[in-house]
Amino acid sequence: MREGNQNPKRALVVAVQRPDASDVEFEASLAELRQLAKTLGFEVIGTFTQKRAGFDSAGYLGAGKRQELQAQVLQERVDLVLVDHDISPSQAHTLEKEMGCEVMDRTMVILEIFHRHARSSAARAQVEIARLGYMAPRMREAAKLAGPKDRARSGTGGRSGGESHGELDRRKIRDRIAELQKELDAMGLGRKTQRARRQERQGLARVALVGYTNAGKSTVMRALTGSEVLVADKLFATLDTTVRALHPESVPRVLVSDTVGFIKNLPHGLVASFKSTLDEALEASLVVHVVDASDPGFERQLAVTEEVLDEIGAQAVPRLLVFNKIDRGGDEAALRARYPGCIVMSARREDDIAKLHEAIVAYFRQRLVEADLFLPWSAQKLRGEIFANCEVLEERAEGEGAFLRVRGEPATVERLREKLSA
Repeated sequence: MREGNQNPKRALVVAVQRPDASDVEFEASLAELRQLAKTLGFEVIGTFTQKRAGFDSAGYLGAGKRQELQAQVLQERVDLVLVDHDISPSQAHTLEKEMGCEVMDRTMVILEIFHRHARSSAARAQVEIARLGYMAPRMREAAKLAGPKDRARSGTGGRSGGESHGELDRRKIRDRIAELQKELDAMGLGRKTQRARRQERQGLARVALVGYTNAGKSTVMRALTGSEVLVADKLFATLDTTVRALHPESVPRVLVSDTVGFIKNLPHGLVASFKSTLDEALEASLVVHVVDASDPGFERQLAVTEEVLDEIGAQAVPRLLVFNKIDRGGDEAALRARYPGCIVMSARREDDIAKLHEAIVAYFRQRLVEADLFLPWSAQKLRGEIFANCEVLEERAEGEGAFLRVRGEPATVERLREKLSA
């Protein structure tokens, strides 16, 4: 692809509408693919659709429609056809041959975005696993299309007897996926250990921001934590989990983490591959579900996010529903009536962020306990830890030390009590 925005690839979105897809759902999916294309820097010059009972096994679209598409591709100098479904290698081959340009299906588009935006070692490994998993079945089908000529002479080039070039490549893919998975497992174990130590040491409460990609999670994250995180009007602008402390800090101290955005028809392989970023939702004490209130299709987006959370096993984690971007549209009264307890806001308004901050802190303060601690003069080194992790309600000096009335997390108070009695 040509770099920059001077000469972007001219893309045409192509889709078949089957009887089970409503007009609203169909258009929402097309709009999403156009936004995905924008994220890759493509210029979407139009949309080409056909209503059919099912996909054509040879070329996705019917033969007549492919001729119409071919004429449009030539007339409008299209560089790339984007198909809003997953298609087989044979279907892609037919389309590329007849259109004379590159063809990418929906999953390939998403994989390319993930590939470009991954930054950490874990995210890069996850992307490679997903890409290899996507390639493997397509290589099998491509080998079928190649026929007997792919069969190699036995025992040559590191291949076992009778192993074809395609079989060798697929074996390499399996081995590479296994190798990457071991690396990810090791990284995951390390992250869990770090989280456990951090929580044990500081008694931190955890909030995970989740939601449909481009719902404004990064803007909410930046506003809640006072941090500079990437904010872009693109899908999947960031894939790596960002963790920051709630600002201004509260008692208990709260860590806020952003997660990869969800999307309709996100391939299961990608959900599995990015489970480590979604694990933030499992590790959290509270999930803040951010929804774009200005999007006419927000109900579908809300449902997609809830389905993915259920899929990763986060059903039991308490959730706070936040409708963002109300300044861009949406019926605030209707949202509050339909979703009792929700927060309707704009992340760009300070007062709204302050209310969300207050709601998060209030949630965690519900589980705080009050206790009396005796701090001997000989253990004053623990004074800073007490004040950092608890709210000190009262303090009075006695002969051998000070009595402190504190409010804090039960586990934190108990840990401090044990240290003071040691």
